[in-house]
Amino acid sequence: MSSQQPHITTLIIPQERKKPLNIKGLILSYLYHWPLFAIALLITVTLAVVYMQTSNPVYEISATLIIKDNKKAPEQQSALSEIDLLNSSKLIENEIEVLKSNLLISQVVKELELGISYHKKGELKMTDLYKSGPVKLTVLKSSATDQNPNTKPSKKEISIVIKDNNTFFVKSDDDQLKEYAYNKPIDESWGTWKLEPTETLSSYTDATIQIAVLDPEELTLYFQRIIDVSIPNKLATAITLTLEDQVAQRGKDILNQLIIGYNRYGVTENEKKAKSTLDFLDKRIDSLNAELTIAEAGIEGYKSSRGLTDLYSESKINLENIQSNDRILTDVNVKLGIITGIENYVNSSKTGQIPATMGIEDPALSSLIENLSRLQLQRSSLLAISPETNPDFDPINRQIATTRAAIKENVATIKSSLLDTRSKLLDFNKGLESSIKTIPTQERELASITRQQAVKAGLYTYLLQKREEIATNYAGISTTSQVIDQAYAGEPKSKKAIALALALFLGLGLPFGLIFLRNNLNDSIIDVHEIKDVIDTPIIGELSLEKSQDLVLEKTTGTSVVSDQLRTLRTNLYNLYGNKKRGRVTLITSSVPDEGKSFISNNLGLTLSQIARKTVVVKMALRHSQIPDVFNNNVPGITEFLNNEATLQEIINPSDLNPNLHIISSGAEVSNPSELLEGERLKDLITTLQNAYDDIIIDSPSVHLVPDALILSRLTDLTLYVIRQGHTQKTELEFLKELVDKKQLFNVQIIFNGIQKAKYGYGYDYKNSYYAKSAKKTIFSDFWKRF
Repeated sequence: MSSQQPHITTLIIPQERKKPLNIKGLILSYLYHWPLFAIALLITVTLAVVYMQTSNPVYEISATLIIKDNKKAPEQQSALSEIDLLNSSKLIENEIEVLKSNLLISQVVKELELGISYHKKGELKMTDLYKSGPVKLTVLKSSATDQNPNTKPSKKEISIVIKDNNTFFVKSDDDQLKEYAYNKPIDESWGTWKLEPTETLSSYTDATIQIAVLDPEELTLYFQRIIDVSIPNKLATAITLTLEDQVAQRGKDILNQLIIGYNRYGVTENEKKAKSTLDFLDKRIDSLNAELTIAEAGIEGYKSSRGLTDLYSESKINLENIQSNDRILTDVNVKLGIITGIENYVNSSKTGQIPATMGIEDPALSSLIENLSRLQLQRSSLLAISPETNPDFDPINRQIATTRAAIKENVATIKSSLLDTRSKLLDFNKGLESSIKTIPTQERELASITRQQAVKAGLYTYLLQKREEIATNYAGISTTSQVIDQAYAGEPKSKKAIALALALFLGLGLPFGLIFLRNNLNDSIIDVHEIKDVIDTPIIGELSLEKSQDLVLEKTTGTSVVSDQLRTLRTNLYNLYGNKKRGRVTLITSSVPDEGKSFISNNLGLTLSQIARKTVVVKMALRHSQIPDVFNNNVPGITEFLNNEATLQEIINPSDLNPNLHIISSGAEVSNPSELLEGERLKDLITTLQNAYDDIIIDSPSVHLVPDALILSRLTDLTLYVIRQGHTQKTELEFLKELVDKKQLFNVQIIFNGIQKAKYGYGYDYKNSYYAKSAKKTIFSDFWKRF
């Protein structure tokens, strides 16, 4: 049994035809609009030159400091790590925010008096007179803020002219000058001020000085924006401060003063923490000192009252065991006291110094307390630069609440364990005490008193030691950072090169973008590839743009680009018609008006007559018979013939240009052209002309507007469809394709007309030297049309 193999049909998908990239043509299409580039470059370069003449160079000022961060140096353990005071690490990111805080920068603005600026007015630009001006302005009273403290001060500008060492002029808005003396109060609507002369006053005689009183808040915000604080190395704690300013000294003063303010702020915060810790220790030591004094006095009184001087030797061993157990019990009680203190702290709403964790050897608790301390320090630092309502507090508050809850749970576990241990130790003590019942009551009571005194003495000594350590460490507190590089200015950065580059970029880029956008928004046909992508209709010829509507072949000896292209079209027609030598009827039409139908009809008829072919050009614009014609035929035409108002001999007119060329004009305008064309008289006319002429050229109306060309196509051998570069829309190709597919036009061939290679980048290159009589064109030809 044979099995039949299935038949597989291979589907071949035709490749999409890609338009070849014509780089040279693309460049030429942009160069065609060179006046647009020239004017744009002239404007942008002029603006750049003006900017370069009026702008001042800019200096980049930098400074570097190292933040003292224990987190980045974990091997350096502080002697006070047990109370988590100095062991709290700094977050470099937080320190950056502190450096850029409104608090510190506003202090810099105030201390350097940046709120008042001085400029000397020159011919082209203003010169900044930072710390070198001839005068110093002092605002004695601000009227606006006195009347309403909530009123925001606005910028005030004062223009003065230095007269001599005693007086100066104040220039009003209308350029009126009013003379004033130095060091004398001057009342204005915005406030009271005075000017004080400086040592450089004499060198500014007759100079115009512009003084600006700026809003400190806006100035602070401005410096917050332009001061850059960055971390050059993520593994180090170095911070780099950068600022750009036209005056190098001012930039250096700002950064140096900012560093000074930052260190001052850090020292103040450390002093607050040190004072808080020492106050806590002092209170606790005073309390223990009183309790220890009472315990020691109790021992002394007990011994004195009972005359005790020695202990029984037989009770020595038991007593030592009790003392050893008591030391452990004391340690447990101390830890319980510490744990209770921590528990009371986390159960309260306090945000101050966290109680010490001395003796609590629990890494988890130490880590949690360290984290809580760090979070509270972060919150305090953030509180110093922004209000508590700031949304930035939300994540920190949530972390503090979570950490407190974790500490509370951990403390409960430790406390439960310590209570259980203490209970066992107490039970053990009871056993020891029962074993020494033979010890006199006095000795047991003395031992009890001694144990209380020993506990308090040990804790008292420990706290004294820690207080001395804290006092010693904080006595050496200086700054929280180390300055590596004081503020220094680099080489001045001139923006002339940038301005010139930007001018060139805009001068070339804006026209390029405009042309590119205009070309992309233009839906007209530019080259033949756009035609071939839509329709397979052959392209019989291409004609360059001829601006004049005159006949290019009026002189038979003349030669030009267009005349040669028309001769090529004549040759192509010969090849298309083949053996048919006589009575060839050619219809010339297009989609819309102004695509060159009449120009091609007239010149094609003339070029055919020049090779001794008897040719007649028939004008079929029956709706627009008044359109000017190069042949100037004011005689009866087609409409008169179709209406039986004229004979064939009356409408045929010989041309003065060539004896083989005849013209039939449109005639008078009629209201029913389609009905006339549908009649038998038109068919008779075409048949008669075919018998009398070699070529009949029919110049018909646009096919997309009226049906005349569709009617005439029935009587023709060939249809020449004119498409004009940059004028015919691409949508017309679909219309033409539909006409061809439905065979409403007969034997369609396309003529691509009005080609401008320089403007659109598509077309053939022709050497003007080849055409001796061609007019030479310069780059200034059609100057205004090249925009």
